[in-house]
Amino acid sequence: MTDPENDKATSPLAESRWLWRRLYVFAVSGGAWLLLDRLIAMTPREAAPRLAQGLMALLALTMVLYLVAPSAQQLIASLAILRERRP
Repeated sequence: MTDPENDKATSPLAESRWLWRRLYVFAVSGGAWLLLDRLIAMTPREAAPRLAQGLMALLALTMVLYLVAPSAQQLIASLAILRERRP
């Protein structure tokens, strides 16, 4: 029989099982969608192209950060390496 505590510590995907982080992201995303819906509804027609450009730039930034940013586990490993090198 396996110990669930040890499995979480050794699993390379332990971070993805964290329920609270997913719930937080879901709630924030839902709130952002509602705010964006209201913003678009209030925007006059002549400002729509500028709003669309801003939203596309925000989407591009989000995609780049998602693809490039290290995971929390990678950051912790990097910090551990830096601590070992300190005199």
